[in-house]
Amino acid sequence: MADPKGFLKTTDRELPARRPVSIRLMDWKEVYEAGDSAVLKRQAGRCMDCGVPFCHQGCPLGNLIPEWNDLTWRDEGRQAIERLHATNNFPEFTGRLCPAPCESACVLGINQPAVTIKQVEVSIIDQAFAEGWVTPQPPGRLTGKTIAVVGSGPAGLAAAQQLTRAGHTVAVFERDDRIGGLLRYGIPDFKMEKKHLDLRLSQMTAEGTRFRAGVNIGVDITWTDLRARYDAVVIATGAMVPRDLPIPGRDLPGVHFAMEYLVQQNKVGAGDTVDNQILAEGKHVVVLGGGDTGADCIGTANRQLAASVTNLAIGKQPGDSRPEHQPWPMSPTLFEVSSAHEEGGTREYLASTIEFLANDAGEVRAIRVAETEYLDGRRVPKAGTEREIPADLVLLALGFTGPDSAELTHDLHLPLDDRSNVVRDSDYQTSHEGVFVAGDAGRGQSLIVWAIAEGRAAAAAVDRYLEGETQLPAPVKPTDHSFAI
Repeated sequence: MADPKGFLKTTDRELPARRPVSIRLMDWKEVYEAGDSAVLKRQAGRCMDCGVPFCHQGCPLGNLIPEWNDLTWRDEGRQAIERLHATNNFPEFTGRLCPAPCESACVLGINQPAVTIKQVEVSIIDQAFAEGWVTPQPPGRLTGKTIAVVGSGPAGLAAAQQLTRAGHTVAVFERDDRIGGLLRYGIPDFKMEKKHLDLRLSQMTAEGTRFRAGVNIGVDITWTDLRARYDAVVIATGAMVPRDLPIPGRDLPGVHFAMEYLVQQNKVGAGDTVDNQILAEGKHVVVLGGGDTGADCIGTANRQLAASVTNLAIGKQPGDSRPEHQPWPMSPTLFEVSSAHEEGGTREYLASTIEFLANDAGEVRAIRVAETEYLDGRRVPKAGTEREIPADLVLLALGFTGPDSAELTHDLHLPLDDRSNVVRDSDYQTSHEGVFVAGDAGRGQSLIVWAIAEGRAAAAAVDRYLEGETQLPAPVKPTDHSFAI
């Protein structure tokens, strides 16, 4: 294990400081300052190397967390990244973007703050890139088999890297003009600068993975034609259909889906010119939805110098401590203050949006809300509590309902489940032979660790389909649902 008395000597949880709000609002760089290696080592030393490490169960990737905590404590960074990469293709993504269900399952968390697993993880990979330890791993032989991966988010990239390293010729298709999916255009730079994505894509290119950006499968090439050209196809398009709010005034100018707004800013950050960009400068911004996407909108609006930012959630405000119905090692629903929340704005709970109101020019000027009350288990607006909130820009961050499946169902006649996800069997294969589904397109909206885990597992299924057997790991089944999620 790491320090045998580490969790006894160091009982506090220490994380790198966030840059001052006044400074970080002037740029789009990541919010955290560089960490102290002594603090990192001390935190890694708190890991108890439990006989039954529940952190493994908390993470669907099965990350070998006690092992790389121990190696970090011993200053053996090169071995640490080898153990980390053994189960996770992209720790630079998960270490920045995952909500860390592994920490909720940490045994130390029963009576102390959990080990800072996520911070140790990202520190390991950042050091590995800085030291040149992350190098291409091209296959020793080629199988002659070809695979098309559609979608370049975490599931698609994980499947592509695994299959390339197994010796297959893999092409990744992405309808956007750059590779990365939501990692590229859905995540603000202040959460993950795109240099981390570009470093990983450079490694994958050197390994032999081929990338085809700006190709919309189903439009530029039909799914039927794609299947005919390749020995197997992996659908990893994500669950990108946003949940709408069909109330009066929804079509008013100034009411937008969150992803419209975030994608435009990320394009500008990449150096593009966006005509008629949605901007928050000088506007009263209302963000509907209390999740990560809503927080991304808050941070973006504050950097664009919004006059005010109000975040509304229809449900109750979560508590500050683990609720009784979510005991350890479950991942509890807690009230959290992200970096975006501390940068400014107002958060309100139990707020039901009733109507978007227009000004004389026909643009949104306010929203009408009421208190939420629960009747027969349903959330409804409470009569007599209506009020208006000024709003020149409204952003809908209400989650996603499933994949964009129109062409899939038309071309390949793939069935969807009752949640609009593509149906697959226990080996990730759809009803169309040789066509597989990984990530949110088959699972529904979920965490980045599940996307990577499913990408790895689907790659093993594809390799077995093409070769009759596989040596690739399959960390999860399509039917798996961790208790930590």
